[in-house]
Amino acid sequence: MMSHANKSLPLSGLRVVEFTHMVMGPTCGMVLADLGAEVIKVEPVEGDRTRHLLGSGAGFFPMFNRNKTSIGIDLHQPEGAAIARKLALTADVVAENFKPGTMKKYGLDYASLSQENERVIYVTCKGFLPGPYEHRTALDEVVQMMGGLAYMTGRPGDPLRAGTSVNDIMGGMFGAIGALGALIQRGITGKGQEIQSALFENNIFLVGQHMLQYAITGKAAEPMPNRISAWGVYDVFTVKDGEQIFLCAVSDAQWKTFCEALGLQHIQHLPEYADNNKRVERRPQLLATLREHLATWSAQELSELFERVGLPYAPIRAPHELLDDPHLLATGALADITLPDGKGADTKIKTTLLPLTMNGEMLGVRRDPPKLGDGTNEVLTQLGYDDIAIQKLIEKRIIA
Repeated sequence: MMSHANKSLPLSGLRVVEFTHMVMGPTCGMVLADLGAEVIKVEPVEGDRTRHLLGSGAGFFPMFNRNKTSIGIDLHQPEGAAIARKLALTADVVAENFKPGTMKKYGLDYASLSQENERVIYVTCKGFLPGPYEHRTALDEVVQMMGGLAYMTGRPGDPLRAGTSVNDIMGGMFGAIGALGALIQRGITGKGQEIQSALFENNIFLVGQHMLQYAITGKAAEPMPNRISAWGVYDVFTVKDGEQIFLCAVSDAQWKTFCEALGLQHIQHLPEYADNNKRVERRPQLLATLREHLATWSAQELSELFERVGLPYAPIRAPHELLDDPHLLATGALADITLPDGKGADTKIKTTLLPLTMNGEMLGVRRDPPKLGDGTNEVLTQLGYDDIAIQKLIEKRIIA
């Protein structure tokens, strides 16, 4: 149950029961958990398989399951499904991200639960909203490919997925936003509702600006590496010793500062570079001139110079380098968590928090990512099961 320390958080006292795995559903639950909700993660008795993924999946479970408690339930056994329904009926919000029809098999769909609890808010995180595609199996990469994002990210003829689980994460966030809206409406009407969020539709929202670009201009958007930039100076430059840095000047005032700072007064007032649109029209020749001029500068020198004169710039960083970023460390945007490794030993690492503050503070980690079944006894006791009944359920592998 909620601790005293959570009472100042906006969702304190709210119970969320999530039947989720991978990234999208757990992200929805994590957002609600970070905002103060009590989130109970229902896992298979052998545990969520994302606990043990390798490679790019190694960060899934610890990233998206903090601030939750865990209970393992075998939904395939009737007694397990009954426990899950009993638990779900105590929830303000139920979240799931399984294939269409899965939850209905166990009486855990919105229609079944809302008959007994009209206040329940039910968040379904799907691949596609209802329509011709809804029964397809969706993954982030699938919808990026079919939804125009991979086309826009890669070079022409070389579609490339974005470098993180953008649709899974944002799809979960939109599910949480829907739940928050439904909570406000429930406060007025007394009734819950079903929320559906989907990977494909999320991806379409992401590329919507390019769809509108075509609708307005009649010209299809080029992939980002081949696009016509809106700005004359807006690019990655390779400088001294092969280092790279992103530099830009997105207004005529910034162009003036850019030229003066870098000793480029000889091109600053040329008629062909008189304003941003003219610089865009002559971008290839301008960038060639700039690349030659910048080749003798180090990335550090350029960073210090642009910082001093107030121009936008960015060193090119890999994600692992951000664990030591001085700004993130100073603002508290990284928090320590302890990883359950399945062997009883614990390892502390840093995780990223929601990118917002409330009352001037980041929303922190109250609970480490849960060990399988760390909340089982407490949750079942609340549901009316005594110690003997709980032990029998564990022995029969109905719960964990």
